[in-house]
This record gives sequence, structure tokens and C-alpha cells, in this order.
Amino acid sequence: MLDPKFVREHIDVVTKAIADKGEQADLGPFLELDARRRGILQQVESLKAQRNTVSDQIAQLKKQKSPDADAMIAEMREVGERIKAFDEELRAVEEKLSDATLSLPNIPDPSVPVGTSEKENVVDRVLGEERTFDFAPKPHWEIGEKLGIIDFERGVKMSGTRFYVLKGQGARLQRALISWMLDVHTREHGYAEVYPPYIVNHHCLVGTGQLPKFADNLYHDAEEDLWLIPTAEVPVTNLYRGETLDGQQLPVNHVAYTPCFRREKMSAGKDVRGIKRGHQFDKVELVKFCLPEKSAEELDKLVVNACEIPKRLGLRYRVVALCTADLTFASTKTYDIEVWAPGCNEWLEVSSCSNFGDFQARRASIKFKRDAKSKAEFVHTLNGSGLALPRTLIAVLENCQNADGTVSVPEVLKPYMGSDRIG
Repeated sequence: MLDPKFVREHIDVVTKAIADKGEQADLGPFLELDARRRGILQQVESLKAQRNTVSDQIAQLKKQKSPDADAMIAEMREVGERIKAFDEELRAVEEKLSDATLSLPNIPDPSVPVGTSEKENVVDRVLGEERTFDFAPKPHWEIGEKLGIIDFERGVKMSGTRFYVLKGQGARLQRALISWMLDVHTREHGYAEVYPPYIVNHHCLVGTGQLPKFADNLYHDAEEDLWLIPTAEVPVTNLYRGETLDGQQLPVNHVAYTPCFRREKMSAGKDVRGIKRGHQFDKVELVKFCLPEKSAEELDKLVVNACEIPKRLGLRYRVVALCTADLTFASTKTYDIEVWAPGCNEWLEVSSCSNFGDFQARRASIKFKRDAKSKAEFVHTLNGSGLALPRTLIAVLENCQNADGTVSVPEVLKPYMGSDRIG
């Protein structure tokens, strides 16, 4: 969440940021509640100061056995009741103020291009050679069905639309990609692997910014108030919720493989063919906790780490700087990594590498101290996929397909697949 003091003192900046993101948020309730809260605090502090002063006077009067002491004691009882009433009102106001603050999106970094839609995103760089074919490349859904490695019919039979089954070498390719990506990030990039829960409480989703705004896009067990994770970002970021980290140990870098679950209500009608967009998918996620002054540098490192995956797979890929309107609710700056899928004839997003500043840290109360005597500060958090399935799998199938219908296994995956060809 945003710092309430910053919002109060920079209304024009926050108003513009909300507009640039294409979000709708009314600052009126926030300002009204913030003013009410500060007013109550002033009254409470004044009453407490009065009570402290009079308490000293009462002590002196009691020593003097003055009859005035009883009257002053009765007066202070009334003051105490007023303080109690103000404290109860303050708790109610602060709860409403917290809700109002949670509705405000993060502010885009000044370097983010201003735009009104994804059409105004900026391609930062394109890398890798585009493969040339001496035949018409097929989309992955045709490749998968012909090879018997993707079963759409049975997926729908078991779970409904946007579900599918990976079979045989298709399932093995998915597992090979996950294992290889984890090995690259842990052995070469220095990320510590974690295996988190796939179900979390609502505090975790508030911490990373999915709640309360995006509840409709999540799977929820109402009886126990538990939620299926939409991304490993949620449990991994919340590893340190409510904790104060040692600043000397930052940055802390984690990688985790998890399945992810999203209702995809906001994408109804999009990508209905194939496995590009499903309610359940796998992802390898990278999460960083760092010093505030290092987060821009860490974002660049995050992008480099994620880009290493399509590079080694021999895929053509590009890095796209998102404009303000395409940033997520919690992000201050994001680069998307997209791979070229010749069968689909489109660029597919396989990672969004984002810097959240202290936005998530404030919501989840994740702090650090530079040394034992320093005041606790909020860390900066970042995350990005390294990479997301199944779109990486799609890119491999479509870029590595052969005229005879088989698929060549990328060199880096051969030890994990135990073969050099699918088919």
C-alpha cells in the first residue's frame, strides 16, 4: 500500500498515477478518514496530557490531605471514559482508513512510458534468431493432438473448459522444463529454492495486492477462508510477512515451482484455442527482497536471469517495457518477456518482471534494519516468472517441430528428457 503521509502530501501525484494506470479510486473517503483519524489522535493526546498533569496534582493534594483531591479524581474518571470512547472510535476509523488505502494502486516509476493501453507498450529489445521453416508450422494444439501428448477432450470431461491433460512425453517435457529452470536459477543465479504451500490465508493475498481488489479471479474456500494461490509470488513473498530482516543479508533471492490457479474471469473469450490460458498452470517464480536503493538494479538482474531461459532454449524472444495502463495494480515498473510462437503466429508472454517498491512490504509489514541501532525500514520486493508454463512449452513445441510431425528436444533439455526427439 502507499504511505498515507505521502498520499496526503502529494494528492496531485497520486491522482495522476491513478489516472495513468487507468484505475478508478476515489481519494475523498481516504482524505476524510485520514483527517478524522488525525483529529481523534490530537484530542486523545490532549486528554492524556491533561490526565498526566492532573494526576501529578492529585498526588500532591493527597499528600496534603486536601478535600479537592476527590473532585479531581472524579473529573479524571470522566476524562478516562472519554479517552476510552475516542480509542474505540479511532479503531473503527483506522479500519476504514486501511480499507481505503488498500484500494489505491501503486504509483508508476517516472521512467515508465505513459500510455492508455497495451498497444503503447515499448519493445525494448528483440533477441534470438527466428527459425525458418520449409513447411507451414503447425500450432501447438495440432502438434499435441497428433503426437498424443495433449488431451483436451479428457481435460474438459474432468474439469470443464480451459483444462487439459498432458500425457507421455508431453508431461515429461513439462517436468523437464521445470527441473531444468530450477537448476539454472539455483545453481547459476544464486536463488534459494523453496517449496511453499499452494493454499494460503487471506492475509497473504492482501500482502501481495490480490485482495481485496481481485477476489473474483481467485479460488476460495469460504468455510476456512483459505485461497488457492494464483502465483508462487504470494506464498514466497509472505515468507517474511511481519518480520524484520537483517539488512546485511539483503538481497534475499528465492525461486519456487508451484501450480497456479486462476478463474480467468477477466479474460473471458481470449485464447480459447490450445493451452495458452487455463485455470490451472505451472510456473517457476523468482522473488527478490532488497534494499530500497538497489531495487532498480535488482529489476535489471531479474530480467537478465529470466531471459537466460529462452536464450538457452534457442527461442526468439523480446523484452517489452509496459506502459502505465498495462502495469498491474501493485507494480511500479514491469518488463514482460515474450517468446515467438510460429504456429500461433504471435508473441506469448512467459514472464512479467516487476518492481513493487515498498508497496507489498507495507501491506505485509516486511522490514529490515541496516544495523542493530538503525530504525526499521520497509524492504523493496520484486518478482518475475523464470519462466511460466505452459507458454514456454508451447514455444518449444512450435519452434522445434519437424516436417514429419516430430519435435526435436532442445539441447539443454536432453539430459532431463532422456531423448532427443518427441514422436
